[in-house]
Amino acid sequence: MQFGIRANLGQFLQQLLQVLLVGMTIGMMRNVVPALAESEFGVPRGSFMLLAAFVVAFGFVKGTMNFVAGRLAEEMGRKRVLLLGWLVALPIPLLIYFATSWAWVVFATVLLGINQGLTWSMTQTAKLDITRADQRGLVIGLNEFSGYVGVAIAGVITGYLASMLGPREGLLWFGVVVIGLASALSWLSIAETLPWARDEVKRHAGSGAPVLRPRYPRTFSDKPSTAEMFALMTWRDRRLAAICQAGLVEKFVDALVWAFWPVYLHQQGVSLPGIGWIVGVYGFTWGAAQFFTGRLSDRVGRHLLNSWGMWICGAGVALMPLGSGSLWWSASAAIAGLGMAMLYPNLSAAVADISHPNWRASAIGIYRFWRDLGYGIGALGLGAAAALGGRIESAFWFVAVAMLVSGGILFRWGEETHPRLNPAT
Repeated sequence: MQFGIRANLGQFLQQLLQVLLVGMTIGMMRNVVPALAESEFGVPRGSFMLLAAFVVAFGFVKGTMNFVAGRLAEEMGRKRVLLLGWLVALPIPLLIYFATSWAWVVFATVLLGINQGLTWSMTQTAKLDITRADQRGLVIGLNEFSGYVGVAIAGVITGYLASMLGPREGLLWFGVVVIGLASALSWLSIAETLPWARDEVKRHAGSGAPVLRPRYPRTFSDKPSTAEMFALMTWRDRRLAAICQAGLVEKFVDALVWAFWPVYLHQQGVSLPGIGWIVGVYGFTWGAAQFFTGRLSDRVGRHLLNSWGMWICGAGVALMPLGSGSLWWSASAAIAGLGMAMLYPNLSAAVADISHPNWRASAIGIYRFWRDLGYGIGALGLGAAAALGGRIESAFWFVAVAMLVSGGILFRWGEETHPRLNPAT
């Protein structure tokens, strides 16, 4: 078997298309739904915790499914888990269309969490299976670039469709097309990549193994149990623990963007297409910049990009409520997106650097469990901050401070993980 992007270009591009569609699936829920929570779905004005409920549900479900997906992928293969994720998504557009209360939206978001946990995890794991270790930053950068460009595109398109067809009809047709296309392509075009991962294990153990080895954590066996893996990622290895807590906290930003940015901008008199474009600046900047930041980390390392990304992203969040006008809000969104692009692919790449091929899928799954749990914990925190402060701006300060502190922990506890820059002795 051959490894590398060029050697597996056809399959690599198919996986990028999959993650674009994964991003568009979540993107259809991130503009119209929160902005019209009051008028369309009956959420009382000022009910910050109720408004955040669907993001809380998404975070806890997606985090759990990331954990499950990693273990399932090592037993039943990547393609089957991907297909299962798309099957779960099929009812989502219908639930939004027929929703009679906010509870329907929350249930649809639970299914979305299952879908995203299974599908996004598999697109990332599959691409790592078929590419080389020195391409990991680029691979994850391209993966997240494709996914978050999909999120941004969906936010803009659904804003216009909601204005032309009505919010329910617009989301219905958009969701049916995207989810239907993704399901068909995953069945017909995606190859199983588990054999590549198993072949990598054999090569790693053979005489041709590379001289520069990553600083793998010590484990009790070649195939650690679920409990051992969870302990290793969460507290036993300080580097991995630092990455996991940073991943959790950076999702506070995304919870804020999803639940409160559209509401805040709607309260400022911005139209639905206008909200789509401002929030889209965040997504487009995040997505496009990852094309470069992932590759950059393969050259200069992950650690400083991750730490500074946390601080720059937090600064962008803090700037949003300090000014007014579309230009100010778009610039703030771009700064937050740039910081997110610096850290997002490279936290995942750092986990992949020091995870053995035998348990890499599990390690990525547990990291993604903690990271996406940040949706739920962050949404609870920003909902509580807004309720206690009596204004939505309080949620922005909560997230900005959390990013500052978490970035400091990552800088202090973490280290460079790139095997070329910090190899095992």
